[in-house]
Amino acid sequence: MTQKQTNNSLSDLEFSQLELDERVKLGLKAAKFVHCTPIQALTLPVALKGADVAGQAQTGTGKTAAFLLVLFQRLLRSQATADRRHPRALVLAPTRELAIQIHKDALLLGAETGLKLGLAYGGVDYEKQRQTLEDGVDILVGTPGRIIDFFKQNVFKLNQIEVMVLDEADRMFDLGFIADIRYVLRRLPPREKRQCLLFSATLSYRVLELAYEHMNEPELMKVESERVTSEHVSQTVYYPANEEKPRLLAALLKQFEGGRIMVFTNTRAATDRVERTLNANGFHAAAISGSVPQKTRQNLLRKFHDGEVPILVATDVAARGLHIPDVTHVINYDLPQDAPDYVHRIGRTARLGAKGEAISFACENYAFHLPEIESFIGYTIPIEQMSPDLLPVIHRPPAPPPRAKTGREAKGRPKSGRGSSEPRKASSSPRRHNRKPGS
Repeated sequence: MTQKQTNNSLSDLEFSQLELDERVKLGLKAAKFVHCTPIQALTLPVALKGADVAGQAQTGTGKTAAFLLVLFQRLLRSQATADRRHPRALVLAPTRELAIQIHKDALLLGAETGLKLGLAYGGVDYEKQRQTLEDGVDILVGTPGRIIDFFKQNVFKLNQIEVMVLDEADRMFDLGFIADIRYVLRRLPPREKRQCLLFSATLSYRVLELAYEHMNEPELMKVESERVTSEHVSQTVYYPANEEKPRLLAALLKQFEGGRIMVFTNTRAATDRVERTLNANGFHAAAISGSVPQKTRQNLLRKFHDGEVPILVATDVAARGLHIPDVTHVINYDLPQDAPDYVHRIGRTARLGAKGEAISFACENYAFHLPEIESFIGYTIPIEQMSPDLLPVIHRPPAPPPRAKTGREAKGRPKSGRGSSEPRKASSSPRRHNRKPGS
């Protein structure tokens, strides 16, 4: 395995030094990319020669651009078949938000390539997505469930795939998608006839097993940092009582006025409660979770991205795959129950070498997760205190009215439908995980 130790956000290698098509270079210029990040500098010289690559690096380090550049270069260099209806490259992502972000980055970096892009994910625009794919695309980006859905309906074939990309491969396992991933991989051309790129925050044993099973002698490449978390994130932890958490949050938000802040909770109910409390006390906040309709979620993310909404309250559905620039603070209102999720959450700030701050509340319900988190990241998080006298008096909004039951629910049937649930956490038991509806 090739490894590179680094604490720098950029390398000495410039994109101009790589053998890239001029149309790809125009996209890099539009994005104002000059120097490669460490993972890009490590993987691009090898992958651009056609080798399979399994790359590991911290979140927010430029993995998406790395595989997009390779994908564009490969497709521009090869000769397309007469039947342009079927995709020549496939990018699989574990969540809708990540698929949308990859597609957005591809539109920017590939604007001058002439390659047609398609996007497929659950919860919205089924017929619109289908029509786009029936019209023909060169590059298909999507989540496993919707991709398989369209494939089984013969909307497209996978026998012309030249480049296959698995992004956030470890998250695919966490969400129980491994059976779907293998289904797709087994329907591609033989591994000797296509290139496969795999990127992940961790190259665990199960990820490596997948790589060796379906990739062609992959080069394993790992950008090692001295810290699991970015050194550009300042981290602190408070120990509030449960009833003090809303007041402490309000006090901190007043200090961070003018920033772009993400607040993480562990449940949909907590997300809704925190969002209503903040808005009732003069803070402009929005909330996203798996229960928020997809179009509404995308609209809220756009508003947060554009600065129209300065505070975003979210469950872990937003902890990966979102590249929102200039997030100044991440607040773990609830400590995550899995240590890796702590790293993914605070990775929403300090992207690509910027500075950021992460504050966590070790309350009565979740403080017992802190030792596992500190063991995982390899150091103790500094403790901060705030005098109770400094905590503001806040207005607690009334609970929302009960939601009207649907016809199915009134008959005792559980609500179902595309995009209606949070991603499932993988458990340690060997039982089969069900695929997330509409993914």
